[in-house]
Amino acid sequence: MGLKQNLHKLKLKYEGKKMAPAFNALHTFLYSPNETTHSGSHIRAVDDLKRTMNTVILALVPCLLFGIFNAGYQHYLATGEIEAAAGFFSTNFWNWDNFAMGAWTVLPLVVVSYGVGLLVEFIFAVIKGHEVEEGYLVTGMLVPLIVPIDIPLWMLAVAVVFGVVIGKEVFGGTGMNILNPALTIRAFLFFAYPTWMSGDKVWVHQAVERAGTPDAISGETILGSYAQNATVDYDYMDMFLGFIPGSVGETSKLLIIFGALFLIFTKIGSWRIILSTLVGALVMGLIFNGVVDAGWIDNTSKFYGLMSVPFWQHLIIGSILFGAVYMATDPVTASQTNKGKYIYGFLIGFISIMIRVFNPAYPEGGFLAILLMNVFAPTIDHYVVQGNVKRRMKRLKVKTA
Repeated sequence: MGLKQNLHKLKLKYEGKKMAPAFNALHTFLYSPNETTHSGSHIRAVDDLKRTMNTVILALVPCLLFGIFNAGYQHYLATGEIEAAAGFFSTNFWNWDNFAMGAWTVLPLVVVSYGVGLLVEFIFAVIKGHEVEEGYLVTGMLVPLIVPIDIPLWMLAVAVVFGVVIGKEVFGGTGMNILNPALTIRAFLFFAYPTWMSGDKVWVHQAVERAGTPDAISGETILGSYAQNATVDYDYMDMFLGFIPGSVGETSKLLIIFGALFLIFTKIGSWRIILSTLVGALVMGLIFNGVVDAGWIDNTSKFYGLMSVPFWQHLIIGSILFGAVYMATDPVTASQTNKGKYIYGFLIGFISIMIRVFNPAYPEGGFLAILLMNVFAPTIDHYVVQGNVKRRMKRLKVKTA
């Protein structure tokens, strides 16, 4: 209670001053604002934008924690300090060093993402004289989960500035952007620094530099192996649980499913978009499997490896499931109509697998597909609404005839 009273006194002190938006951001982050509308009908509720964003962050925290552990585990597995055959219940598997190594490499990404992004948000709020917008709370968590673990921090900082300024602020801020800010940041990195965003390799940190050995090694991802028509040694349970190389947040499909259920239960995420995205991916996978089964492509083709992947396996490799749950469901950039959500999600899944197969140099197309459909989401909603209007006009003509 004392903290709340002291913050209220400070709020009165800063009220009307230049730095008021920056202070109000901290105040409303801790406590629900007590302001009410002065005219017209309104509903008072505690689920304001900050708390909605915090709900998404809660759904992402398990993926972050597991990703930190898996980053360390993959490091020691690649360097031979842990044997894959040791098993899930072995002492070496649950060694604290796995988490410590992962935290050493992942947490700086989180700090830079939030530090730089929120700094830009505060600067714009102070300059424009409006309240600090809460949209970056989720973006700041998503960015470290979808970028390579070895990306230089300065490079990430530049991308975050670009994503916040160009991807959101130029459109008017949170709620006005047409592209998902986190994916805008990843797209900037992909086109500005393509050698760091290949999608077929994952970096493994080398804690102690040894004579004659490099300070880091690159491990092949599952998608990279399939793209090279190589054999994949991981079993389906490893793929599902997440004990595979990959971006920090995308590996554990089990935790992503739990996150999806949590977002659907709290009515933050759209089950229509999630379901239709997965259906679209499965349909595209089935089409490619049919092409292979029909003998229209042989195993000498550079597309054969990813085309021959069982259609359902596309959901447990790569980032399609993570994108469907946490990216495609962004309420600002996704379709708003119920029918539009089915179309929007289906096309994301369909195009994601298409890019994954036909671009072996970058065997992951989820973020490009979502960004593409972000652009077309208003068009989809427009035609859905117009279709409803036409059907109602026809019913009206029949009744008046």
